[in-house]
Amino acid sequence: MKKLLLACAVFAMTFSVNAQIETPQPSPSAKVEQKVGLTDVTIEYSRPNMRGRTIFGDLVPFGKLWRTGANKNTMITFSDDVTIGGSELKAGSYAIYVTPSKKSWEVVFYSDAENWGTPRNWDDSKVAAKVTANVFPIPMPIETFTISFDDLTNDSAMIGMMWEKSYVGVKFEVPTDKAVAASIDKVMAGPGADDYYAAARYYLEADKDINQAVKWIDMAIDMSKDQPRFWWLRQQSLIHAKAGNKDKAISAAKASLAGAKEAKNDDYVKMNMDSLKEWGAM
Repeated sequence: MKKLLLACAVFAMTFSVNAQIETPQPSPSAKVEQKVGLTDVTIEYSRPNMRGRTIFGDLVPFGKLWRTGANKNTMITFSDDVTIGGSELKAGSYAIYVTPSKKSWEVVFYSDAENWGTPRNWDDSKVAAKVTANVFPIPMPIETFTISFDDLTNDSAMIGMMWEKSYVGVKFEVPTDKAVAASIDKVMAGPGADDYYAAARYYLEADKDINQAVKWIDMAIDMSKDQPRFWWLRQQSLIHAKAGNKDKAISAAKASLAGAKEAKNDDYVKMNMDSLKEWGAM
């Protein structure tokens, strides 16, 4: 009997040592990743809930520095140098702090990104950028604090922050055009068809020199004329149309349409047919 009691006691002690109870965090962590142009951007933050509380002006006081979330400070990481509010931020990680007021937020990007909450000793020399952003009211309450990447373009995006019935956006710019131009200059010393196609498509989408885009797309098609890809021909038609070369645009669209039909790609069939109708060829 004594041996049985001893065994039970040992089992109970072992269970108490090894057992771990996991419960949900009140402000769970989140990680948001986005490629803006050619720049990788990541935000790591914690997401508190309203839980029936008044947030701005109460839980988050007006005029007081806030960590922009909960727990550890919110952190943003850029793979390239970026520009925010006229200030250049070098590639790397930054803490995001805000000082909210009723109609606007002061948003600070702080070079020391490893703080639990706000820094114990604030250092102005570590402020890499500071902007004032307007508060926009939204019609429905946002229960959980949310950070997103909004209004994406090749060259910029907005850091969107939503909670309660407020939205605040901070724009940042990335060096896409500079990077692409350098890449094009480097590759054009000995480009292949893929390089000409990529350069032409970028010039079309970025609204750059369309005549240069015409030269590049035509070279790409010529270099693959034995079996041109229907999606390349589609881009050729769009580039020539934008350049005012309607006949060449129609010819390329018809060739793309034929290739898309053979490949049974309904999306490209429809896009080409719509363009041909627009250009009066159907």
